Amino acid sequence: MVDTASAQPYAPPARPRSSAPPLQRPPGTAAPEHPHSAATLIGSVQRAMRLLESVAEHEYGAPAKQLARETGLALPTAYHLLRTLVHEGYLRRDKGLFFLGEAAERLGSSGAAQKRRSTVADTLAQWRDSIGVPMYYAQYRDGEIEIMCVSDTPGNPAVEEWADFRETGHAHAIGQCLLSQLDEDARRDHLDRYPAQSVTPYTVRDNHTLLRRLERMRRMEPVVERQQYALGTVCAAIPITVGTTAATMAISLPSHHADRLLPAVRQLQDEVGRLLGSLAISISI
Repeated sequence: MVDTASAQPYAPPARPRSSAPPLQRPPGTAAPEHPHSAATLIGSVQRAMRLLESVAEHEYGAPAKQLARETGLALPTAYHLLRTLVHEGYLRRDKGLFFLGEAAERLGSSGAAQKRRSTVADTLAQWRDSIGVPMYYAQYRDGEIEIMCVSDTPGNPAVEEWADFRETGHAHAIGQCLLSQLDEDARRDHLDRYPAQSVTPYTVRDNHTLLRRLERMRRMEPVVERQQYALGTVCAAIPITVGTTAATMAISLPSHHADRLLPAVRQLQDEVGRLLGSLAISISI
């Protein structure tokens, strides 16, 4: 996990930068005196955005003439922009009516997903401050353990991911908690790909022993591990299952503060219990 002083929601890798040289003004051309003035706005973009907003208000579609009237555009201009937006996938046309297209819907879903991620990150930061421990949120998705968000402070840093968390799920509380929520076939599939092996002297050493341990875990009880992943660190995780999503919230502490672990995770359980209803959608980030 990354040592950071703020909540960090997961973000996809950045796209590679273009190799094309940056655009430059011709020699001797001065920059505009007021770069944020109305003169720098691109009118066609503004008009296209108004059309998109107007189409979005019509669940059952709208014809070009109505959209032109609502946006105050000349009909030929509206037709030209509508055809362009259809070509780019932001609108679709069906029997003379215009509807939002897949590209526009993807923009909307991306914004909703970002809002859900922000909700989880903000919530973890609140719990981090109130409980006084680093916070983690993780899911089991597509056969992999994924750390979705980490929230810590310089005074209470997160555990350093010195060994890949996906490959060492048997050794840390996050992984054990997620595996405990899977059925037997899914557990065995995971361990076939990432077999249990020694990470520290305290780590479970084989798949058979781990599977027996997972079977004994009570469904809603916290999962606790002591120095199995990192020497000098103790961790606890609580299961969160909403629909088919296996997820967990977890905390960590230095081993010399191990006496705080159980009270802290119980407090976390209480906090999650109070907010689980409002987080039920957000945790599917």
